[in-house]
Amino acid sequence: MKKETVILYVVIALVVGFVGGAVAGILWMIKGAEKTAMVQKPQMAPPGAPAPASPARNSMEVAAQIKTLEEIIKKDPKNLPTWKELGDLYFDSDQPKEAIEAYSHYLAAKPDNPDVRTDMGIMYRKLGQFDRALEEFRKAAQNDPKHANSRYNIGLVLLHDKHDLKGAIRAWEEYLKVDPNSERAQRIRAQIEKMKTMQLPAK
Repeated sequence: MKKETVILYVVIALVVGFVGGAVAGILWMIKGAEKTAMVQKPQMAPPGAPAPASPARNSMEVAAQIKTLEEIIKKDPKNLPTWKELGDLYFDSDQPKEAIEAYSHYLAAKPDNPDVRTDMGIMYRKLGQFDRALEEFRKAAQNDPKHANSRYNIGLVLLHDKHDLKGAIRAWEEYLKVDPNSERAQRIRAQIEKMKTMQLPAK
C-alpha cells in the first residue's frame, strides 16, 4: 500500500471520528435541552378545564361582583357583611375612595372592629392622607390592645411617610409587645436596631 493511501485513510478516519464526536456532542446537548425544557414547562390544564383567567377577565369579574353587592346594599342598606365585602373588593381592586366609603358605612354601626378600621387606614394612606391613616390605626389599636397589624402600620406611616424615626421606633416597640415571636417581629426587631443607630443627636 502506498504511503499516500495510508495517510489518506488516517485523515479520513480522523475526520469521521471528529464528525462522529461532534454529532454525539450535539445530540447530547439536544437531549439535555429537551430534558430541561420538560422540567421547566408548566403543567398543562387537564382536557376540558377552563383556561387561566386573564387580568381583563378578572377585572370584569370583580366589577360584576361589585355591582351585585351594590344591588344588595340598595335593597338592604344595613347589611353590614355586604358593606365589608364591598369594601374588601374595592380594597383589592385598588379603589381606595370607594373602599373608604364602604368601610365607613360598616364602622358607623360597628366602630370597634380593628381589622376593618385598619384596612380603612391603609386606604387613607394610599390616598396620601397620612394623618388620617394614623388616626384610624390608633383607633384600631385602642379598640383592641392586642391588635398587632394596626401598630405595625403606625410604624410604617411614621417611618416612611412622616419621617419620624423616634415615633416609628416607639410604635414598633409597642407592636413587639403584642407580637414578640413572629417572623415579622424578628424583622422589625432588627429594623429597630438599625433605626436606633440612625437617630441624630437632639439639637
